[in-house]
Amino acid sequence: MAEESAIMEVDGGIMEGGGQILRISTALSCLLGIQTRVVRIRAGRSTPGLRPQHLSGLVTVRDLCAGQLENAEIGSTEVTFTPGKIKGGALTADTKTAGSVCLLLQVSLPCVLFAESPSELIFKGGTNAEMAPQIDYTTMVFKPIAEKFSFKLDCDIRRRGYYPRGGGEILVRVAPVKYLNPINLTDRGTITKIYGRAFVAGVLPYKMVKDMTSAAVRCIRRELRDLYVNIQAVQESGDKAVGNGSGIIIVAETSTGCLFAGSALGKRGVSADRVGAEAAEILLRNLHHGGCVDEYLQDQLIIFMALADGVSLLRTGPLTLHTQTAIHFAEQMTKAKFSIKKCEDSDSESYIIECQGIGLQNKNI
Repeated sequence: MAEESAIMEVDGGIMEGGGQILRISTALSCLLGIQTRVVRIRAGRSTPGLRPQHLSGLVTVRDLCAGQLENAEIGSTEVTFTPGKIKGGALTADTKTAGSVCLLLQVSLPCVLFAESPSELIFKGGTNAEMAPQIDYTTMVFKPIAEKFSFKLDCDIRRRGYYPRGGGEILVRVAPVKYLNPINLTDRGTITKIYGRAFVAGVLPYKMVKDMTSAAVRCIRRELRDLYVNIQAVQESGDKAVGNGSGIIIVAETSTGCLFAGSALGKRGVSADRVGAEAAEILLRNLHHGGCVDEYLQDQLIIFMALADGVSLLRTGPLTLHTQTAIHFAEQMTKAKFSIKKCEDSDSESYIIECQGIGLQNKNI
């Protein structure tokens, strides 16, 4: 266990000031074997302190490495984490709410890549929830790009769960790696394909899928006239989905393998047309900036860049606060060096994030 004197204090109230700081600092604490104390957790939020889904993320990492958590309870604004050894194996984590399974994956994945043995993780909660990536984003965009760091992420959606009941379940299998390769995502290429998935579940009428899809296609056609937009329309079966939900994700793929997405979930009082158009608008906005990743993937790649063995280059649109926050804590905890340069060669606002990774080695392999 880590020495008491070597405890690292993390300010959970600065910058983005939310659950993201907890996720990145806990994962890095686990990977680097550094005891950490996170203070002022979610200080600026309307309900400060740990919410159930943040707590389930912390408990998941604790269980992955047989670590210790102090003060980890709902509403707590200060938590101390003492990591142990990352073993791997089978683990089930349940948010008990519609808390996002994708955020449980986000905090666990870096850790299990450096485990002693392969991991089989069952995450229960919301698969398509507000304020978090949808599971379709994770499988269609995050997975293929993150795997460029040279690992395999196997993700099986067993059951979908929506707000407010949750009840979804995914099975994730990951084999450990010796180290992560750096990435170079600087050449965007041209858009070659647009595809996606629109769904309804529970009592919601199938007509909503058609409305979401046609509104999304109309919106995209206005800008990209000559590309076929292939959106799969799905009525989720009762045994594969818990509760009522609707939503859409649209992905654009480029000639160099870059992926961008726009997604939206149905909400009370918002027409299906509006939901479809919103997803299309988000996608188009992310195709305008000339970067190689969309605004949602940006921050999710930072931790892997920091850990990789060598120099990673990532071309992005305007940096989000989430990305700036991830860089701040990755630098503070790993001592990786990040630099950000504005691209002068483009009309739009794009940047190159360069990172000299620390080349973390898995001692077990």
